Amino acid sequence: MGVAVSIRRISKRFGNVQALDGVDLEIGEGEFFGLLGPNGAGKTTLISCLAGLARPDSGQVSVMGFDVQNRYREARRQLGVVPQELVFDPFFTVRETLRIQSGYFGLRRNDAWIDEILENLDLTAKADTNMRRLSGGMKRRVLVAQALVHRPPVIVLDEPTAGVDVELRQGLWQFVQRLNGEGHTVILTTHYIEEAEALCGRIAMLKQGRVVALDSTRHLLERFSVYKLSLRIGSADRLPDAVARRAPLANGTLDFQLRGPDEVEPLLAAIREAGCPIEDMRMSTTDLEDVFIEIMNGRDMESQEKPENPEKSGEAR
Repeated sequence: MGVAVSIRRISKRFGNVQALDGVDLEIGEGEFFGLLGPNGAGKTTLISCLAGLARPDSGQVSVMGFDVQNRYREARRQLGVVPQELVFDPFFTVRETLRIQSGYFGLRRNDAWIDEILENLDLTAKADTNMRRLSGGMKRRVLVAQALVHRPPVIVLDEPTAGVDVELRQGLWQFVQRLNGEGHTVILTTHYIEEAEALCGRIAMLKQGRVVALDSTRHLLERFSVYKLSLRIGSADRLPDAVARRAPLANGTLDFQLRGPDEVEPLLAAIREAGCPIEDMRMSTTDLEDVFIEIMNGRDMESQEKPENPEKSGEAR
């Protein structure tokens, strides 16, 4: 597998703010890659450097082997970017907008592919509607269509489903997964962490301009794997001190974090023996949101075992 995107020690400062601080990433062709982080972590700045919209202070970025600064035209043709902001020209219809976008890349007679994009994004009925008459969700669909109109091998989705209804979200992901299955590399940033968990094979987490975690989604979940046991109990005043110290009572509920299912029965036995009736019990396992919170709160990734595939995981700073 070749390298679709290479980011080497990228740094970028805006005044007193260090937006990016030595970011290293390598994304393989055909990957579905997630880029997660809180607001201000540097995700959008990194995408701007990737698209050639911002010039890094140091480091190098290339797309499909083309340096973004030195070979901007070739690199930009390899890339389709869906931005966070709703940017559109209010004077054209949806179809006209996509034809104009095709023209930017020297594409003529592109209507067959435009029709396919419109159908997959549920925009066919709006093809001849002026952009300013569309709802916010519809405008976001057009941004996705614009990013795909020149069939780029690398697709960057920056919060593509923000403000989008559930039905479109599902249709969009089916289409994007199809493109990924056909070999397109997809880079996703999202605040819907469940989307990243379901879609992305590998994930990088950014915090204050640095990569603080970089691994396969499955391995991240395994590293931080815990069982979560929630108990609603009566007669909390009888609760043994050893149990109460493990999970302070909140609104009649105890929330425990356990390393394995073998810890459940001794815990339940101690509560029963103390005469505390268990009114409700729920058990779940770690999800990616739990992992994200742990890492953002400073859990040390280097203390965990090494990544499953170090050749693809790159350097995690």
